Amino acid sequence: MMAQRRLYRTIESFASEHLKTDKELLKHVINEIVKEEQIDIKGGRIWQYDPGTETYRLIHQIGVIQRVEAGYRIAVADYATFTRLAEHRSIIANETDRYLRKQGIIKYSATGVGEKIPYKKSFVYQYILAFNSDSIDESLISDLNIISLAVTSSLRGKRVEKKATLLEQDLDKAREIQQSILPQHALAFHHYELYGVSIPDRVVGGDFFDYLFADEETDRLSVVIGDAASKGFRAAAQALYVVGALRMGISYHSKITMLMSRLNNLVNKTFSEEQFVSMFYAELSNDTKGLMLYANAGHNSPVIYRATEKRVEILNPTGQILGPFPEESYRVENTVIGKGDVVVMYTDGISEAMTADFAMYGEKRLAEKVEELHLLSAEQICRHILDDVIHFSAGGQDGDDKTIVVIKRIN
Repeated sequence: MMAQRRLYRTIESFASEHLKTDKELLKHVINEIVKEEQIDIKGGRIWQYDPGTETYRLIHQIGVIQRVEAGYRIAVADYATFTRLAEHRSIIANETDRYLRKQGIIKYSATGVGEKIPYKKSFVYQYILAFNSDSIDESLISDLNIISLAVTSSLRGKRVEKKATLLEQDLDKAREIQQSILPQHALAFHHYELYGVSIPDRVVGGDFFDYLFADEETDRLSVVIGDAASKGFRAAAQALYVVGALRMGISYHSKITMLMSRLNNLVNKTFSEEQFVSMFYAELSNDTKGLMLYANAGHNSPVIYRATEKRVEILNPTGQILGPFPEESYRVENTVIGKGDVVVMYTDGISEAMTADFAMYGEKRLAEKVEELHLLSAEQICRHILDDVIHFSAGGQDGDDKTIVVIKRIN
């Protein structure tokens, strides 16, 4: 037999073929082992454990080897070698099965591969490879062990690869679903232009924003931005739920206070306390004075740049976060958006973005940036702020979703 490291690499190369199933891989490997002149094995069989019948079934045989009836089964209870293999990995032993002895098999070598499966108070291997050689003696054990290790590693790698492929498909689907709940970036609404962007920290995230009309009504627009406290899939699922509930609530022409309270109760009943949601809700209308109604459920305070006064103000919370406080009531406030005014709604992935030295972007820098950019379009303001945040936190331990929605009154 060849050197053990080389034998391992050789078996690995046999298993590197892109085969769909474990059985196809095992058959290919055992066929290649038998064909390889430098490996002193003339024939081989593959036995597969069936938990339902607690038997091993012959699924493949090849080479110079005594032929056994296809599909022949041996009960684990009648064959102590099967449980011994789980302890020793490879065995050389005298054949005890009457049928196999009748077929001329007096001595055999076998090695276990794949996962170990519980059997009564012990374990058995998922598969057993049995080999025929010119010299079936103890010197073969070390080579059988190498074959077992290499094949088991290949099976495990194939399983991991398959799971990774399925996970990637699931992630793609999750990303697709999350993107489907986000509106188009840009929206023109009477006197206003709007632009929003949401970038998840992971494949999916808990930030969301939406533009909502009540049924066919076109003179009233609701703009929401929110952040689910959890991370990854949990947060994405929560965001999806909240957006769905909002869309349904808007369709019933609910008052803002009632809508916020109902949403708060839904989050409270559906999710655990630590899975709260912060959310800012604004309502614009085709009103020449620029009236904007809003409610802020513990969310980051939006920034408003007043073009006439050349100053910045913020819109503070009007109630607590959604979820943990089922009796909370949400006050509705109002403000007037004048021509040239800019409203910037954002999540904490913007204001809390950090440098490598843990310096925070902060609300002050954000307000200064809004003031600097206020003459640009809503899209340009949004994109410039996002670029500034990303540039600021480059090299830092960035770990949160980033969402910005900009509203600008243009006439």
